Amino acid sequence: MFRCYLRASTTEQDAERAKTILEEFISDSPAEWYIENHTGTMLNRPILNQLLEDALPNDILLVESVDRLSRLSLDDWETLKSKINDKKLRLVVLDMPTTHQQIAKKGIESEIMYVINNMLIDLMATMARLDQQKRVERIKQGQERAKAQGKRIGGKGVNKELHERVKKRLSANNISVEDIAKLEGCGIATVYRIKRDI
Repeated sequence: MFRCYLRASTTEQDAERAKTILEEFISDSPAEWYIENHTGTMLNRPILNQLLEDALPNDILLVESVDRLSRLSLDDWETLKSKINDKKLRLVVLDMPTTHQQIAKKGIESEIMYVINNMLIDLMATMARLDQQKRVERIKQGQERAKAQGKRIGGKGVNKELHERVKKRLSANNISVEDIAKLEGCGIATVYRIKRDI
């Protein structure tokens, strides 16, 4: 059984972006899908926790890339790896072809590749964590520079035209928040923020 995990950091992002390529990869094999919008820097993620709870020995945990599974600190990454190993899950990373052998998992070559893949996955998890730390540092530097120059800090500002259109749709009271977000090309969270301010 494939346990397919898809993640995006915020509700503004499309967590299902990679679903099609994962579906092509697994073909007609039995699969359960676990999709969430949650930061990869947190170990405690509701949908990932559900996947780990549901998983059976020798199931395959399939992710698009390591950073979809983890941008965790070293200690938290070790904890997550332990949970995966305790469940006897086989981790397959779509953009790491060497892990694809875990699907068959036969013979001494597979055991050697398992060791090599663990090292590669650890390296990729470290790179994902460092990338996240650099991104946070760059944002902080940009905010400090903007503050020193007396510029406004905190996002792109309010799109007044979008807010007015969303308010009109909300006042019509005949359309769901999800449909408004689709029609206006914005996130559901944005519609809820505007609704809260009415």
